[in-house]
Amino acid sequence: MRLSHSGPLRQNTKRLTGPPGPLRCYPDTHPNPIVFFVERRLLTWFIASTLFLAIYMTLNVMFVPQPPPAADRGDAVAEADARIGQADPVDEIDPSVSDSVADDRSDDDAESPDDIDSVRPQQATLITLGSMDPASGYHILATLNTRGGAVQRLELTERTDRGNLKYRRVDTTSGYLGYLAAETSPRQDGCIVHVVGPGTPAALATSEASDLGPGLRVGDLIVAVGGRAISSAAELRAVLDTTRPGQTISIEVVRGSSGDRPQLFSVKLSEHPLDLLRLSSVGGDDEVLGNLDRLSCRVTLSQLGNRSIPTGQSSIEGLRWIADAIYDHDVDVTGGVAADAVFTLPLSQRRLGSAANGPLQIKRSYSLKPGSYLIDMDVNVRNLGDQPQRIAYRLEGPNGMTLEGWWYSTKISPNFFGGAAARDVVYKTVSDGHRLLSGYDLLKRAKKQPLDPDQAIFGEDEPEANRSVRYAGLDAQYFNVAYLPPEGIESFTTLRRASASLAAEASLIPVHQERAVNVTFFLDSLAVDVPPEASLRQSLRMFAGPKEPELLSDLGLSDSIEYGWFGGVSKFLGGILHAFNRLMGNYAIAIILLTVVVRACLFPISRNAAVNAQRMQELAPELKKISEKYKDDMEARLKAQREFQKRVGFNPLAGCLPALLQLPIFIGLYRCLSVDLELRQEALSSRLQWASNLAGPDMLYFWGDWLWEYLSGRGTGWLGPYFNILPVFVVFLFLIQQKLFMPPATDEQTAMTQKIMTIMTLMMAIFFFRVPAGLCIYFITSSLWGIAERIIVKKTLPPSKPIPAAAAAGDVIDGTVTGSKSTGKKSSGKKSLADRIREQVNPEPPKALPPNKRKRPSGKR
Repeated sequence: MRLSHSGPLRQNTKRLTGPPGPLRCYPDTHPNPIVFFVERRLLTWFIASTLFLAIYMTLNVMFVPQPPPAADRGDAVAEADARIGQADPVDEIDPSVSDSVADDRSDDDAESPDDIDSVRPQQATLITLGSMDPASGYHILATLNTRGGAVQRLELTERTDRGNLKYRRVDTTSGYLGYLAAETSPRQDGCIVHVVGPGTPAALATSEASDLGPGLRVGDLIVAVGGRAISSAAELRAVLDTTRPGQTISIEVVRGSSGDRPQLFSVKLSEHPLDLLRLSSVGGDDEVLGNLDRLSCRVTLSQLGNRSIPTGQSSIEGLRWIADAIYDHDVDVTGGVAADAVFTLPLSQRRLGSAANGPLQIKRSYSLKPGSYLIDMDVNVRNLGDQPQRIAYRLEGPNGMTLEGWWYSTKISPNFFGGAAARDVVYKTVSDGHRLLSGYDLLKRAKKQPLDPDQAIFGEDEPEANRSVRYAGLDAQYFNVAYLPPEGIESFTTLRRASASLAAEASLIPVHQERAVNVTFFLDSLAVDVPPEASLRQSLRMFAGPKEPELLSDLGLSDSIEYGWFGGVSKFLGGILHAFNRLMGNYAIAIILLTVVVRACLFPISRNAAVNAQRMQELAPELKKISEKYKDDMEARLKAQREFQKRVGFNPLAGCLPALLQLPIFIGLYRCLSVDLELRQEALSSRLQWASNLAGPDMLYFWGDWLWEYLSGRGTGWLGPYFNILPVFVVFLFLIQQKLFMPPATDEQTAMTQKIMTIMTLMMAIFFFRVPAGLCIYFITSSLWGIAERIIVKKTLPPSKPIPAAAAAGDVIDGTVTGSKSTGKKSSGKKSLADRIREQVNPEPPKALPPNKRKRPSGKR
């Protein structure tokens, strides 16, 4: 079954204007000279001010440079036009001029009534592909916008074996009604529904009236939710924020067929599916000021004839309207679910201008399949004229990717210098391999070079291997959205230019929130001379899904999972972690078991370190005596200490070796727990709402509504908007370990050092406060093991060795050891490895020659 629709979707604004205050006039029967004097001064001031303002405005126009026109301000104006009911109030768009705002033609050049553009749809429509219904088997619910034929929203709807959402939003616990693109009504209280996704709670709502079918519909006016009146889209969001998944609420709707009489619907709310791509205005608390609402995957012309997009711009001069034009569309519905959509945009020669030899047509298509995270896409630019035309297109990348946990998550960057942001641009070419362009670096570039903010990936003058792209996309900590070549093709070979850019106003991004900046990219095709009735076409796939190792491996995206140093160790430990989870059914228990296994394997090394530390405490008094004896001679003191340690058989390097051997294992385990997708939205206990996401903080209590921004701000605060209890336990155990393991202070300097270490441990609590709950479980388990291990080892240590007298192995005189007088035996002369290392690091100075062996100076200068 094929449905075709190009109906209007109004955008309006609610202008709030109040009546002027009452103006009362009272007769004055007794005039006062002071009143006339005041009125005369007031009149004189008014006339002088008016003259000054007129002169100032005239001089300003004559001599002060004027700001550039709105069409040159970047994408801010175009993005405001592209939005569909996301702000409250909504900016009204005049449908008669919305598609020609960026066209520089005068009124005399307007299209004639018989021109094809005069019958174009003037208002955008939202359509959906896929479904949220578990029975449908779809993994994606896509919301497309006929403005630009673009993607407005992508939600992941895959289910687990228990029927729950496999990937839900972890930044909210409220109930989910569905993405409605709700807009405040300009005529009466309430908000208008613009889209209803299949399988969403809104689509499954039931009505008490027998003549009304199930589900809300496009055009419905929501006037009340849960018995509370709704006057705006903001109030609708506020009411839904107080709900919980599984809760059933009532919704009162005014529908055109029912007149002004509200109809009552009953809706059972669900969890929020992960909105992998979204407009910034609906991103929730994690979004930051400065990010723009921009539709994803738009298409425009990058070259037409001899005209191309200038550097730093997003469109050919005068043709900016193409990216935001409204397409016709056809939708194929199978089994009650739309799975394919085709968008068509005719471009008349008159609107294209003198660079065109005839009309063109842009045709786009999207196709979804059940059980897949891939969207098949097609871009087709057809020459409808009777002469060849030189054409190239620009395909914009996705943007508005989820900012899930950007203020606490730690994303690993493959770059040696510079870290990763919450969302970055990644690509892979035949020559360069996998590369990551940090969103933070893109923001710094945009601030330094506002006229050329885009970071080039490759240019048209580079070799073909540099322009052969295996994939290009956006990367977050646990998810990826990337363009891929069609199945069976290794790389794109028809591209001439690609760059990464911002989808934000760089100057508006707040300090300390730069990691949350919105980024995107674009791909320009090769310019081709297209004959009449021929087409320039590109087929591709867009992956939008989780960074599961097996899934990414099949698509060639494995490099987007970055473990950092000791990646092999991380993968090995991750396999053990998953095995424990399959055995126990709980990742918190699996983390505990993995930590115990790792620490148990390292027990022999840890025991040697404990023995070495115990021996160090026993020798501390003697080492202190040597320090006091040679407190004014550093070289003699070090030599005496070395000789003393050699005499008693103590090797200080033995305590460092265990730590070096454990370092790769501990870092690998830390990386494993930081990167593993399986920990996301896994709960500490299914019976508790607390610590419901082991990949994030435990979030025991929300204090962001009353604690000042300096501490509770997202990114701007030291602690974050939640009080977390697990990091407190971690730091408390660190202090206990420090108290138990640290030897008692023997002097003021040692006591001061220990106090500084305690203060540093307390300061470390600030940095540990936003550590994910899974890592806190690891640290708590490891600390408890370490405490128990030290207590057990201390009880099983061998008896203390007596310190041999100096005469038994030689007297220490001025930092040197003499031979034994009792035995008369000479030392064997063999040196240990530690002694040889010391001699290389601190070689002994050559001995001074006696006076009779010294050479006299020649006296020459």
